[in-house]
Amino acid sequence: MRYRVEELASRCDLSVDTIRYYQSLGLLDAPEREGRAAWYDDGHVATLGRIRDLKAQGFTLAMVKRALAGELDAGEEALAAAIQRPAAEGADLAPIGPMDLPELSEHTGVSLTVLESVARQGILIPSTEEDIPYGAEDVDAVRAGQALLDSGVPISELLALAREHDAAIGGIADQAVDLFARFVRDPIRAQVDDEDEAARRMVEALQTMLPAATEIIAHTFRRRLLTAARERLEADEAAQA
Repeated sequence: MRYRVEELASRCDLSVDTIRYYQSLGLLDAPEREGRAAWYDDGHVATLGRIRDLKAQGFTLAMVKRALAGELDAGEEALAAAIQRPAAEGADLAPIGPMDLPELSEHTGVSLTVLESVARQGILIPSTEEDIPYGAEDVDAVRAGQALLDSGVPISELLALAREHDAAIGGIADQAVDLFARFVRDPIRAQVDDEDEAARRMVEALQTMLPAATEIIAHTFRRRLLTAARERLEADEAAQA
């Protein structure tokens, strides 16, 4: 079968602009040219289906490109999917799909201007580089921030606190990833010859590590926060005595 770009877009339920965007990124081969006519075939249909499947797993377009080029082995592809869509057992998240900033504003009731300002400062971190990079977790985070604002915390002070936290936690995240690579991923690769079995073990280890590392860090922060609050109250009481 051969298709013009409009027919390919209809067949794959995509816009013509999306197809041309994928071509510009090198994800989709150029069509066959006959004079001024451009023809696509079933190979293009299959590639677009593969792109859809990978994006549904949470792959960024950069990772999609590597997967299409055969640059990811089974273990790397499984890890990439697990990283993009980590297991969140027990998470109390609303059933909200991917959204852009205007949709995030609509879900949270926080003005788009405020969200754009927060995003520009690198505090509202998108999950991917796509144009629908936010999800239920971001709704919860924005609502939590709004609760602090409603309690009287100035937005400038809240943003400053968030920036300091982001700067501090970035190094910890890098260390955690390095630990996983050195002591989990690399030994599994060295010890397990079967790619599918290695991929399964790596994903299981990652899904164990993510919530464990998150809980350790959250527990430490909660304990530090409560300790600091208690010490502040005791210092205020001593000053008033």
